[in-house]
Order: sequence, then C-alpha cells, then structure tokens
Amino acid sequence: MNWLEALLLGILQGLTEFLPVSSSGHLTIGQELLHLDTSAADNLLFTVTVHAATVLSTIVILWKEIEGLFKGTFFTAKWNDDKTYVAKILLSCIPVMIVGLFFKDQVEAIFGSGLMVVGYCLLLTALLLTFAYYAKPRQKETISYRDAFIIGLGQALAVLPGLSRSGTTIATGLILGNKKESIAQFSFLMVLIPILGETFLNIIDIIKEPALLGGIGFAPLFIGFLGAFISGCLACKFMINLVKKGKLIYFAIYCAIIGIATIIFAL
Repeated sequence: MNWLEALLLGILQGLTEFLPVSSSGHLTIGQELLHLDTSAADNLLFTVTVHAATVLSTIVILWKEIEGLFKGTFFTAKWNDDKTYVAKILLSCIPVMIVGLFFKDQVEAIFGSGLMVVGYCLLLTALLLTFAYYAKPRQKETISYRDAFIIGLGQALAVLPGLSRSGTTIATGLILGNKKESIAQFSFLMVLIPILGETFLNIIDIIKEPALLGGIGFAPLFIGFLGAFISGCLACKFMINLVKKGKLIYFAIYCAIIGIATIIFAL
C-alpha cells in the first residue's frame, strides 16, 4: 500500500464512518477499484490506525458533550441525567460486544464473501433509511432504556459489510420515535466503546502475532490516519446537522444506486 492509496482509504473510512452509507462496504469497493491486494488492504495495523482516527474525530467534535458526561458521571455522587445517559450507552453496546466476542469468525467470513453481499446490504441500508424518512411516529422526549437496547441491536446487525452502522442506528432511533437531535448524538457516542474495544483487541492480536503488522511503512499509516481524522471531523459535524434537517432520503437514494451498481459489477 503506497501513501496515495492509504490517503484515499483513510478519507473513505473517515467520511463513511459517520455518513449512513457503510464504511466497511465502501472500503471493500475502494479496494476493488484500486486493485489492491486484499491481504494488504485489510492489514490489521492500518485498520487499527484509521479506526483510532475516527474515534479521535468523534471526541474532538463532541468534546463538550463527552466532557459534560464524564464530569456528571464520575464527579457527582448522586444518580443524575448524565449517569442515566451513560448507562443507556453501555446498554446499547451489549449486543455488538456479544457479536464481537462470540461470532468474530463468522463475521470475518462474511467480510471475505465478496461484493455481492456488500451490494445487497447497501440496498437494505437504503430501504431502512427510506422507511425512517417517511415514518412519522410520536416524538419522545428522551431515549428510553428499551430504545437504547433496540438501537444497540441495530448496531450489532450493522457489522455486516454494506449495512451502515450510523444509518442503521439513526434510522432505528427515528422509527422508534426519538427526536432527530437526540438520536444523532447518541448514535455517534455509542460507537466509541465498540471501536475502542475492537482497537484494543486488535492491538492484543498484533502483540501476539507481530506478522500481522505487514509491510506498511510509517508514511502510509500517518497519511491514512490524517485523512481519516480530518474527513471524520467533517463528516461527523455534517451528519449531525443533516439528521436535524431530516435529509436522510438522499443517502437512501445514493445507497440504492451504489448497491445496484455493486451487484451488477459482482455478477
């Protein structure tokens, strides 16, 4: 992987991590378009690097909210709204943690099954976003524990390549009747723990098996990190504002077009 390929994949990861179009699906498509060796493109060290970049971009954009939650949770003795919110985030993470711990091999097998799965999952993302756009449920004031868990189930299903994590969680929250502003922030905050957990497990794998580092040099890693961080900051801020305006239908159309094109290409 050279520096230009690392930059393109880093930008692609940063943009699509927050936009409801599936980062995993677009990275698979990107690898095909760049004619990259799959083993090199999927290099564990590069994956850890760009995921760390997207976590950092989330923290930067939502720093005020994260700081408030941290202070309200750890520097206050009484149970308060901040502790309730953090508890809901932790609850939402349980399904994806179960998938990551007990079904990792099955998920990795799906990732290696080619573009056809990506295409169909992109169509599923388009369908979900369309349904969320036209659904008009009664608006709730706060995200309940029940809704947090159901949104977490959506996040767990979104490990499939092509099924957007942000699209699935935001659409699920909207269908359940949660306010656009609330579900956008909750969706981006709830992903921090799973990505940090995945990064930690990947680092453990690297320590156990140094060969997983592959042949990527420092320059491509740094450029990939920078591309993912900058594009991630832009996408995170843009997506929060977009959800507030309720413009998810445009992403549904995009996912449908890319999904159909991917299926045709894979035939």
